[in-house]
Amino acid sequence: MELLRDECGVDAIRLRVWVNPETGWNSIEDVVVKARRAHNLGLRLMIDFHFSDTWADPGNQITPAAWSDYDLDKLKEAVSSHVTEMLGKLKALNIEPEWVQIGNETRNGMLHPLGNYQNGGNFAELVNSGYDATKAVFPDCAVIIHLDSGNRLDLYTRIFNNLATYGGKYDMIGMSLYPDESNWETIVQSCVDNINSVAKTYGKPVMICEVGMKYDIPEVANKMMTKLRSLCETSTNGQCKGIFYWEPEAPAGYNGGYDKGCFIDGSPTEALDCFKN
Repeated sequence: MELLRDECGVDAIRLRVWVNPETGWNSIEDVVVKARRAHNLGLRLMIDFHFSDTWADPGNQITPAAWSDYDLDKLKEAVSSHVTEMLGKLKALNIEPEWVQIGNETRNGMLHPLGNYQNGGNFAELVNSGYDATKAVFPDCAVIIHLDSGNRLDLYTRIFNNLATYGGKYDMIGMSLYPDESNWETIVQSCVDNINSVAKTYGKPVMICEVGMKYDIPEVANKMMTKLRSLCETSTNGQCKGIFYWEPEAPAGYNGGYDKGCFIDGSPTEALDCFKN
């Protein structure tokens, strides 16, 4: 974290929380340690609730094993208690996150099957449980609903129309974006167009919560990041509030083959240079 701050210009850290992870990695206790370190380094903080025992993403929104037989009311209580416990531990240490994500890449909802967006208002009710719990601990914290594929307006229309229909509460729209070498210019422009569209339609600002490109093409990643930052600053009427690179320090092949970090042999590449200004 110190290297990211001092050498790369990063000023905020995003930490994922799992419910009952098998190894303890990304548990509440683990995240408290990481959050304390970020706070002591003067870094801004985002807490990203996956509401699963492992990775939550478009293909995996698996309800934690301990919650697997809950009905909707009990599941809402579990979401509230989990958020309250995590944030309460931070508050006890005088650590206040600036943003809290309720769910991770929730294009299909979360906490399946009950929380699938296709099940009427269930997703919105679960979101509201997390939202209300967050505001009870940190009233000023911005609550984010996060989807993947920031260049695809259809996914955002589907989920945020669902939340509008059923009274879902949130403060900010989160996006992931993973262009590749062949399409990054088109994908970046589509993402910026999408930011403008959703900000206008739903009246909420946007955070790019994840962005990345293959670690071994840092010069291309640098061009992509420079263009993305420039367009977000000049072409979104202030509606894009920031960009998080995910997961910059990841080595090649980390986590079963993830290759979109931007460190080589323990040192950051030029992919992060756009954060230095």
